Amino acid sequence: MSITQRVQQWATFGRMWHVYDCSYQNPFDSAKVIVKYLKGMQKPIYHPMSKLIIQGLDHDIKKFDIFQVRRRSMPRLSTTDPSSYSQPELVKIKHIDIDWSVDFGTKTISGFSTIQFVILTKFIEEILLDVSDINVESVNVINEGCEIPLKFTITDPVNDIGSKLTIMLPTKTDGEVTLKIIYSSSSNASALQWLTPEQTLGKKHPYMFSQCQAIHARSILPCQDSPSVKFTYNAVIRHPKVLTALMSSIRQGSENGITRYSQTVPVPSYLLAIAVGDIHSKRIGPRSLVWAEKEILDEAAEEYSETETFLKTAEDICGPYLWKDYDLLVMPPSFPFGGMENPSLTFVTPTTIAGDKSLVDVVAHEIAHSWTGNLVTNANFEHFWLNEGFTVFVEQKIIGRIRGNEYRDFSALHGLSDLKDTIKNQLANEPELTKLVVDLSNVGPDDAFSSVPYMKGSTFLRYLEDLFGGPSIFEPFLRSYLNKFKYESILTKDFQKYVYEYFNDKIPDKLEQVDWDKWLFTEGMPIIIPNYDTKVYDACKNHSDLWATKSLDEIKNSPLLKQQLTSIQKIEVLSELLDKPEIVDLNAEKVDLLTATYEMAKSHTRNAEIRFRLMRLIIKARLERFDEIFDFANSNFRMKFVRPIYKDLAKWDIGKPVAIENFKKVKDQMMKVCAYTVAKDLGIDL
Repeated sequence: MSITQRVQQWATFGRMWHVYDCSYQNPFDSAKVIVKYLKGMQKPIYHPMSKLIIQGLDHDIKKFDIFQVRRRSMPRLSTTDPSSYSQPELVKIKHIDIDWSVDFGTKTISGFSTIQFVILTKFIEEILLDVSDINVESVNVINEGCEIPLKFTITDPVNDIGSKLTIMLPTKTDGEVTLKIIYSSSSNASALQWLTPEQTLGKKHPYMFSQCQAIHARSILPCQDSPSVKFTYNAVIRHPKVLTALMSSIRQGSENGITRYSQTVPVPSYLLAIAVGDIHSKRIGPRSLVWAEKEILDEAAEEYSETETFLKTAEDICGPYLWKDYDLLVMPPSFPFGGMENPSLTFVTPTTIAGDKSLVDVVAHEIAHSWTGNLVTNANFEHFWLNEGFTVFVEQKIIGRIRGNEYRDFSALHGLSDLKDTIKNQLANEPELTKLVVDLSNVGPDDAFSSVPYMKGSTFLRYLEDLFGGPSIFEPFLRSYLNKFKYESILTKDFQKYVYEYFNDKIPDKLEQVDWDKWLFTEGMPIIIPNYDTKVYDACKNHSDLWATKSLDEIKNSPLLKQQLTSIQKIEVLSELLDKPEIVDLNAEKVDLLTATYEMAKSHTRNAEIRFRLMRLIIKARLERFDEIFDFANSNFRMKFVRPIYKDLAKWDIGKPVAIENFKKVKDQMMKVCAYTVAKDLGIDL
């Protein structure tokens, strides 16, 4: 392939940067124009010809980085969702009956789905569904008890996104239509993680679990894999008799390796969840069980014993809980998230079990999702803040009511520290992803995932609450908003419109002060930081300043060390230190003294948040303690932990090759979403 052809192959770059479509230009000339344009924007350069142009024509630009962001070189897949081929404006799934067989030998799920569609236009001739690496055996239309085979094609594959399943209907169709699709997943389905018995705590039986968010449900069943589509479902799961099958719905019965479930509240595809393993349960509240491998069941039950308190507090804030049961499943260490708000069955990482309940706030977060995200859902992941920003906002309210408002504000301030680190490190080369509402036309949701929608979104809501008059004014609005949009999927403009409908005749002068465009589309940190109570935070800052600016002798003699800090305050001290551009005498002796002073050694604490930040501080000090670093990094594959550690190591000449070597050893133990993003962070192919 010639240089010209290679350039034309990457021609959609212009659209990514909103420059122009350079496919109609001479590629050499287009490269010159783009280099000049990006030089003016102070943007990193992404163009196949830019290096040639820089070397040959413009020596002043050599200081800019040339890098390749993993972006899809194609337009939005549909008008409503950039990451889905489905057309929910024309037809929507109403209900699915699932019949699955779980095969640990082949590492596949096989079976069929009977899907009921509602047609929203005059008539249609085809239905488009999302699939990813799925083997579709047949598609039949069900009409008056008869099944009629239909033609179908699978086309237009996009890396890390999936393909389009086009089903041709036999005639122009309106009203409703029911299809039966027989299929099987791949052994590499991105939504599934298969564990050998040796990878479990019990060491006797295999284990399988799913993670469908953001767009991985399409790897286990053909569907409209967009949060704009909600459906109810029934499921029959066929599995080994000695194992337990769980789903994100209400169990209807289990016998001889066949378990039945029913979800009567409409859910988007990303909330479809399954787990099969040697899993046991223990009751922790009137509507809650905790599920786990029996080796950690009692410990988990004690750690999450406050679940009902969280639930009742959330109901006081948001309204009635509509999902009947609220169970927790403690996941294997390879689970990539802190928690996943699967309805009626929250998946939670074992890294939240610290032995002192210091990390159980994640349960408050996942409970809050029962309203914000699960009932009222973002219509696509460009508006992910409608899920996560609202959820953090409610989570912090729960914390404030249980522990006091000073801890609500401390949680917010700590979150802002994490946000600052995300913007400074994870998204340093992708500032456009630091906006509250992002453009995912050429970026997959997994690539865009960060703390931005969580913390920037919750900060915006706190700003609105304070501006409008405080909780007594804003919480009735919140309940009204949740009630109005329950069971629906919305965009930011829908929220904005309802804010004006609700408040326009109450506080019109306050509404005029909200600069929506700046809040939604400005890159970087929030444009306004609310006036938080800093009492709990100030103690952390005093300690971090001491360690950052003083010598060892000065630190040892400081009366500040007599002040006791809680676990969450120790976490913030480490976060503050990681954010410091300079730390006086950051060496092994100082790190060891810090570790001993706050009892952060592995032998003293199981708090994963503390251990994670201590590992990053060790890397920042350029201490070659790789055994200790990877002992932690390989103990779990929660992306919040492993990605920053690998990114930090990738910036260190000595650390990067060691990190790559370790990653290659353990990548098969990670879920695909984790392995993919870590490989991206290391700059290597998966």
